[in-house]
Amino acid sequence: MKHRFLRLLPVVPSILLLALFFLAPVAWSFGASFTDAALTGKAALHPQWVGVDNYARMLGDAVFPLSAWLTVVFVGASAILGQNLLGLAIAVLMGKAGGTMNSFVGTAVVAAWVLPEIVAAFAAYAYFSQDGTLNQVLGMFGVHGANWLYALPMATIILANIWRGTAFSMLVYRAALSEVPRDVSEAALMDGARGWQRLAYITLPIIRGSIATNLMLITLQTLAVFTLIWVMTAGGPSNASTTLPVLAYQEAFKLGDIGYGTAIASVLILIGLVFGAAYVRLLRGEKQ
Repeated sequence: MKHRFLRLLPVVPSILLLALFFLAPVAWSFGASFTDAALTGKAALHPQWVGVDNYARMLGDAVFPLSAWLTVVFVGASAILGQNLLGLAIAVLMGKAGGTMNSFVGTAVVAAWVLPEIVAAFAAYAYFSQDGTLNQVLGMFGVHGANWLYALPMATIILANIWRGTAFSMLVYRAALSEVPRDVSEAALMDGARGWQRLAYITLPIIRGSIATNLMLITLQTLAVFTLIWVMTAGGPSNASTTLPVLAYQEAFKLGDIGYGTAIASVLILIGLVFGAAYVRLLRGEKQ
């Protein structure tokens, strides 16, 4: 027992920090979701217990199901499809390119990822806005651009998030592809397998553990995206890009309804736990 305690001793500070900065806020939010806590007024000092009223309110709130659907679309399109597939494609192509091209592409892709999120958000806003870079380029070819942030709000934030986060998937897959045994690929090549056949039947099955890990991480990261959406569209127009993090912020801090806002945040945490559990189960099956 003593030896086991000594082995665990080095991780105690990490556990304490995790409890202080993650578990405690989550527990507080979950508790507040059962109250009428508010940002101002009497309920700010003395919130009252209201049971599941905030959760029942979601069922009658027309914005909540729309927001939940937009969150699923945003995660599916920008992370699971966009970042994941584009990151894999870039990693595969970089494996076949020369050193100079690798350096150029790697730097170009990673540049967006290393930018502070607020800077990346303003850059994306400047690109898609009415007088932004995209419309300026289209104007050079005689094409009249639209107000993309208003006309296609979900498409713009999805593209911006793909641009912002693809580098992570690329780095994961670059590392995974470097571990694929070269002799296996060479044997398949000698047997007449084409490039896409080697990728589909040899490479992808070998790196499927890395694929599951990458999907889990980018899904959870994208579920929590707030700054990018808030800077670009603020959830508009008419809630057309209001994902759950944006809705929770609006209810809690713009309308001052902390209880309802934390209830929405608790549902978002639950969705993240479901995704996380599914990916962990997939990883366990892979190891077995």
